Amino acid sequence: METQESVVIFDKYWQLLKRRGLSGLGIFVSVFLISSLALSLRKPSYEAEGKLSFQNNTISSLTGVGTEVGKLQPLVHDKSNPLNTEAEIIRSAPVVEKTINQLNLKNNKGERLKSKEFLKRLATKEVKGSDVLQVSYKDKNPKTSAEVVNTLMQVYLDQNIFFHRAEVTSARKFIEKQLPTAELVVRKAEAKLREFKEKNEIVVLPEEATKAVEIITELQNKISASQSRIADVNAQSQAIRNRLNMNSQQAVTMTSLSQSAGVQDILKEVQQLESQIASRKTVFQNNHPDIIALESKLAALRGILKKRITEVAGTPKSKFNGNLQIGGLQETLSAKLVELESTHLGLVSELSVLSKLQTNYRQRLKVLPRLEQQQRELERQLQASQSTYALLLQKLQESRIVENQNVGNARIISAAQVPEEPISSATVSYLSAGLIAGLAALATMYILEARDKSIKTVDEAKELLGLTLLGVIPNFNKSQKFTDGDEESELYSERLVVRDTPRSPISEAYRMLRANLRFMSADKELKIMVVTSSVPREGKSTVAANLAIAIAQMECKVLLVDGDLHRPVQHRIWNLPNSEGLSNIIVGQAEVRTSVKTVMDNLDVLPSGVVPPSPASLLDSKRMAALIQSFAANYDFIIIDAPSLNVGADAATLGQMADGVLLVVRPGVVDSVDAAAAREFLEKSGQNVLGQVVNAVIPKNTNHSYYYIKEEYHPLKQADLSVQR
Repeated sequence: METQESVVIFDKYWQLLKRRGLSGLGIFVSVFLISSLALSLRKPSYEAEGKLSFQNNTISSLTGVGTEVGKLQPLVHDKSNPLNTEAEIIRSAPVVEKTINQLNLKNNKGERLKSKEFLKRLATKEVKGSDVLQVSYKDKNPKTSAEVVNTLMQVYLDQNIFFHRAEVTSARKFIEKQLPTAELVVRKAEAKLREFKEKNEIVVLPEEATKAVEIITELQNKISASQSRIADVNAQSQAIRNRLNMNSQQAVTMTSLSQSAGVQDILKEVQQLESQIASRKTVFQNNHPDIIALESKLAALRGILKKRITEVAGTPKSKFNGNLQIGGLQETLSAKLVELESTHLGLVSELSVLSKLQTNYRQRLKVLPRLEQQQRELERQLQASQSTYALLLQKLQESRIVENQNVGNARIISAAQVPEEPISSATVSYLSAGLIAGLAALATMYILEARDKSIKTVDEAKELLGLTLLGVIPNFNKSQKFTDGDEESELYSERLVVRDTPRSPISEAYRMLRANLRFMSADKELKIMVVTSSVPREGKSTVAANLAIAIAQMECKVLLVDGDLHRPVQHRIWNLPNSEGLSNIIVGQAEVRTSVKTVMDNLDVLPSGVVPPSPASLLDSKRMAALIQSFAANYDFIIIDAPSLNVGADAATLGQMADGVLLVVRPGVVDSVDAAAAREFLEKSGQNVLGQVVNAVIPKNTNHSYYYIKEEYHPLKQADLSVQR
């Protein structure tokens, strides 16, 4: 597929070369001679060359500081070359202007050399396979060319160092400006961390968590021990209370009373008095004065006893009269009970404290993960701020060191020498002249081809019109006669090639057209056909006549109708009178049998007749439609020679009455604008376009290399337009 496309493209340019080669050759020779003469008169130029090497800074490599400064690397990887960037810097306005000013360069007029002219003489290129850039300058003076190159390279080196140092200085100033802010951030982070630790009483959270778990375990053991001791004390207390038949408070009270001297003394007196009363009652009656006196004394003593019991026990206990004196065992048990109660209270208090401590440690242990997370966040912030601050400090020191270094990345490895021989020679001059002349010739050929809008080849006709190619008719290749003022400027009878030379290639082309039309009518009958063209002089009448002969030779009865009522030609081709014809039949001035002429076996011709003032109205009449239907009933095939599409709408009118329209295209006569307009007109009018016939082409060696010779078509006067139809 690619090979076929290449062949088509090559053929296209080959045809272009054939058409425009003579014009291009003339331009080439003229421009070559003029350019050679102009180049030979020029003064010789001298070119001096110098070389710059680009590499990493040596001092930075040794010190290890500032190695990235001035390092050559592309901004967009794999798409740019750092050496090309440096070359553009060498060609920049500041470097060029400084070089011009230092050397005070002048042009041929003695004026200060401009940057544009300087850059035309300056050339920079990369030495392949290395990091070397070659700088060259052309000048009429060899010494000046060398001075320009050396000065330019030195100016570039100075500017290279200046810019790199300026970048480092800018970086240092930026770091110095950012350093206080970074330090403030560090201090704020430290203060936040310190406040957090003070607020939450944090020393070392991981150790605190481990220690808290140990303390909680220890407290749990102590709580368990206290609970065991409390249970033991409760059991002992309960046993003593059961034996004493009193609670601990009562035991304490009884012990206090039994140990109170005042209570015991009164108690003894009460007991003695009770004994006296009992003994006296054995002698005296109850109302005896001695008995009454003793009972009064007993009552007084009991009151005193009650008062003293109240003072000791806190409440009057008159019922303790019989229990105010206890034995040693009871006293020991009471003391033991009191001791156990005291121990119980101490253990309960201890258990409460231990439980509270355990609860506090558990609560602390629950919040430790959250505190640890907050501490880590604060520590990360502190570490990040410290890292930034430390990095800024480090970069500040490095920038100060680099600022004092020679941070350039280029050096001169070859200074420019004064050239001894000029660069211009005869060979170079001829080559330059040839190149200029070649470009001028190509431009001329392109302009001529671009301005020529005519269709030149069969392929162009197929591509532009988009119609089926039914036939390609070669050119007659006969000399044509032209005499001013003579309507018979061409022998029309010579156009009937199929009749006169049936074995010629042109006749075969018409027979091929007939066969293609026959193939098209295999599915649908094709009986009435209109032959037209985009513009006059495309040979539609000749094609219609020869096609009619080719069909008649197939023993089909054919009628050729000259429907061109503007500039009719068929009567001249067939050498027939035109006094009666189609126009006369339509208006009723003649009959069909007298107007139709038999020109050969199976072929009749109906001339156009007198040219009417309004051909369109005649062709678009009902009489014309009825006439076509009448012809269709009497003939096997009807060919109507219609006017060109740009002359009028007659072809479209006749096409509505026919089975199809055949469009004739002649390269060199019709241009792309007229052809496109004809195609659009046919599409909009709804015509059944059978296809196109490319007429009057000159065949060459290949099937598609058809072209025309424009000189064969001479300009005609308005009166001669009908002759060429």
